[in-house]
Amino acid sequence: MAQLADETIRQMKGALDDDLNTAEAQAAVFDMLRKANTALDAAAVRQDDVGPLLAVLGKFDEIFGVLNDDDQPKMKAILDWARAEGREKEISPELMEIAGSAQLADEQVNRKLAEMEAARKARDFKTSDALRAELTTAGIVVENTKEGVRWRRK
Repeated sequence: MAQLADETIRQMKGALDDDLNTAEAQAAVFDMLRKANTALDAAAVRQDDVGPLLAVLGKFDEIFGVLNDDDQPKMKAILDWARAEGREKEISPELMEIAGSAQLADEQVNRKLAEMEAARKARDFKTSDALRAELTTAGIVVENTKEGVRWRRK
């Protein structure tokens, strides 16, 4: 796997050096992931194989910035700047909604979901509905599935 990781880095660098061929650089990473998943399925990945593969993903994220979902804090910073500059009217309603959902931390969302579930089990639907509405207002989408409750930010 270390050889696969080294080859992927070489292909990524070569693609980016070739007139910034981002499609080819991404393809190299996707090919590595496909091979790594195949090796995982075959139980052919050892613990010391993980580090080099994760290092490639880290390098990929340094370049493309797509693995860490850090858009909301950035959007909130833009919204805060616009408010400070008196330019809030120039901000789209979509940005305001997304930035607003960053106000609740993940642990706060999980706590409210636990309260909502406890209220439902106690057949206190008024409280459960109020908590769901609060989450929705904060930009949190709550989904009830067969596997349980899951959530995501708008």
